[in-house]
Amino acid sequence: MSKVVLVFGSSKGIGKELTRIFLHEDFIVHGFSRSESDAGHNCFFHNLDLNSPSLKDDFIRLSTEIDKIDYVVYNAGNIAVKPFEELSKSEILQCYQVNVLSAFEILQVCIPKMNKNGHIVLISSMGGFQGTMKFPGLAAYSTSKAALASLAELLAEEYKQCDFSVNCLCLGAVQTEMLEKAFPGYKAPHTASEMASFIKDFTVNKGAFFNGKIIPVSTTTP
Repeated sequence: MSKVVLVFGSSKGIGKELTRIFLHEDFIVHGFSRSESDAGHNCFFHNLDLNSPSLKDDFIRLSTEIDKIDYVVYNAGNIAVKPFEELSKSEILQCYQVNVLSAFEILQVCIPKMNKNGHIVLISSMGGFQGTMKFPGLAAYSTSKAALASLAELLAEEYKQCDFSVNCLCLGAVQTEMLEKAFPGYKAPHTASEMASFIKDFTVNKGAFFNGKIIPVSTTTP
């Protein structure tokens, strides 16, 4: 029987490529994003706004027919590139809502449906990895991604008696729209497709070896 995977932030960049790879390997894929995408065989795309005040209820409604889940990849992201003193409260809150607060509500719904040997993978950033180089203008983004990494550790501990694992991947430079916004003109060493291949392999094959780990995946940061 095909395994069921949920990908959040599935409409572009790494999430889009990840969805394509899972489909190519005959998984049943549910993609969630604000942008519309075409569905197909074993593929279901759902329009979900992570900024919605009714997010949890919206997700419950969209996932009613998903009884069991094997893999969750939380890849959604929002970035604000602005000097610290110029950040507005709304910009800070939007980064936190999309990057970490929405993960709370989403996972509260997903966790009771996780299959034995399932794996939840939260996609963070090297900017949120403790002890790494930090960059001006990314205070809201990087701190929210650090909170997402901490959430992986906490969930792994709270659900350590359950038969699924929770880990966090902190990505370095990947050629995406978000990287271009943060570092215009910078050429990353990896494409979105290359990183998606790594994430897919980690999600499917490494949950039995890691739990509650924050793992840097980077050859370079700008």
